[in-house]
Amino acid sequence: MKRSVSLVMLLFTSALFLTSCAGGNRDESISGDKEGYREAKGNRFYGGILKVNESEYIRNLFPHNITDVYSYRVASQVYEGLFKFNSETLEVEKNLIDSYTVDESGTKYKFNLKKGVFFHNDPCFTNGQGREFVAEDVAYCFTRLATPHRNNQNAAIFRGLIAGAEEWYKAAQAGNRPSGFLKGIQVLDRYTVEITLTEPNAIFPVHLARPPCFIYPKEAEKKYGQELRIKAVGTGPFTMGEVSEDISILLRRNERYHGEDEFGNQLPFLDAISIQFLKDKKSELLEFKKGNLDLIYRLPTDYIIQILEESASKQGEYSQYNLQRVPEMVTQFIAFQNRNSAFDDVQVRKAFNYAIDRQKILDFVLNGEGFAPGHHGITPPVFSQYDIHNIPGYSFNPDSARFLLKAAGYPDGKGFPSVELILNAEGERNTNVAVEIQKELKDNLNVDVKLTVLPFAQMLDMGYKGSFDMMRAAWYADYPHPESFLWLFYGKNVPTDQSKVSYPNMMRYNNPRFNRLYEQALAKKDIAEAEELLARAEKVMIKDAPVIILWYDEGYRLLHSYVRNFPNNGMQYRDYAEVYFQRAKKLETM
Repeated sequence: MKRSVSLVMLLFTSALFLTSCAGGNRDESISGDKEGYREAKGNRFYGGILKVNESEYIRNLFPHNITDVYSYRVASQVYEGLFKFNSETLEVEKNLIDSYTVDESGTKYKFNLKKGVFFHNDPCFTNGQGREFVAEDVAYCFTRLATPHRNNQNAAIFRGLIAGAEEWYKAAQAGNRPSGFLKGIQVLDRYTVEITLTEPNAIFPVHLARPPCFIYPKEAEKKYGQELRIKAVGTGPFTMGEVSEDISILLRRNERYHGEDEFGNQLPFLDAISIQFLKDKKSELLEFKKGNLDLIYRLPTDYIIQILEESASKQGEYSQYNLQRVPEMVTQFIAFQNRNSAFDDVQVRKAFNYAIDRQKILDFVLNGEGFAPGHHGITPPVFSQYDIHNIPGYSFNPDSARFLLKAAGYPDGKGFPSVELILNAEGERNTNVAVEIQKELKDNLNVDVKLTVLPFAQMLDMGYKGSFDMMRAAWYADYPHPESFLWLFYGKNVPTDQSKVSYPNMMRYNNPRFNRLYEQALAKKDIAEAEELLARAEKVMIKDAPVIILWYDEGYRLLHSYVRNFPNNGMQYRDYAEVYFQRAKKLETM
């Protein structure tokens, strides 16, 4: 739903200063109350600072403007929705509600909110004291989500879904925004809200766990406006602490958090989370081995084989760490700007697809750090009831590639314009892949591709504005369902004006048959029926080749042995509330 390598030393100097102020050596044992530590029920412990790294800086933490995974991972510690995902099973669980009911039509949901939940203390409130979360907060946030404004890139979620949302959006777009809340949202009392859908939707509760549906107080939006990019105020287990742009973010324990674990311990256990933003994966691994980071997600390509071998044999320096790996709900791909004159011909897009050796990229460029080559659709092979092997994609076939390019009017690449592939580096991973793609397109099609490495936020902005020929991209599911991937290609909300922002459909792909099948799937009560229609829609999309599917990812994580209760999952959904250390240092005043 996101800068350069030359800054590495500066970033780590600042980051190490932060962590040295924020905590101490985790090898020191907890020694009781005299040092401020205490043991919780269930042999768990309070205290400590979890130190993690992200390879890209956040783009925006405001729920309605979260469009990248890096912002999502931070925001989900500060904000909460009515539902959340279980970090082990990814099943949807109640969060800010005690219970809910659905009527026989499958369109009317009544939510009974959890009482005694408070927003974080913040200057946006009177006397800085966070007030209680109530039903009007749900109505306010969801109505704002259906309202076009400069701080909202996720309005499409409710359009056509909640009764009155489409009419509200169009009226507001025309400058005639109605008063009150959406017609389909009724506040019944202080702790009860009712939401009416336009038609049944098999995964509506799943949508309510997504980041755009996080709840925030209207006082924060009134006080901070655009500053909500980093001035996050929610009900979550951690509060926003110090922010050093492009360098680090500190999240502090929410002392009034409403959540408890299975043993009745108030959450969270950690004093804080220190998030650093270092792009070089080798430097990140070095800092992990020094103990300056508690975990590392994604491994440096050059070290993958050694780490896997030593972890399996339980010998060598990496055998002391816990290695976690899981097929991910992530698909890596190259996006074509489908309205670009170079790629508005489906034969050209198919030619490029056939010209790429995905297995070679996975085996030799990535050293196997991926689950499978992208020979099928956009949906990764992680959903048990959704078989992607029934969706024919593209595999390496240079003869077909050259035939199609010739049919498009470019025999042996003659006359084809030079095109640009924009990407963010993410260590060396993306760059190495892009160089191989550049080489294969030259060798197999005789076309020239210029590579341009950009900061992640700049690349995303260019993507939404359609200012690219080809763009390296990855789609991370923000909810565990194939629809999360196919939403990317729904074309009815793509603006006809090329200068207007198009999210999430950066390719500006628009096929009426795909749109119709997609809409029919969303209207089904039965999930199996919905998925059958989604698979048909995906086949239509893949035949049009609006993207090059490269590979389906696999998540590798290394953790220090003292990090407990932090399961890996295919969505890389992270809930730090129940993470604890066997050894920890208390957060000191900075």
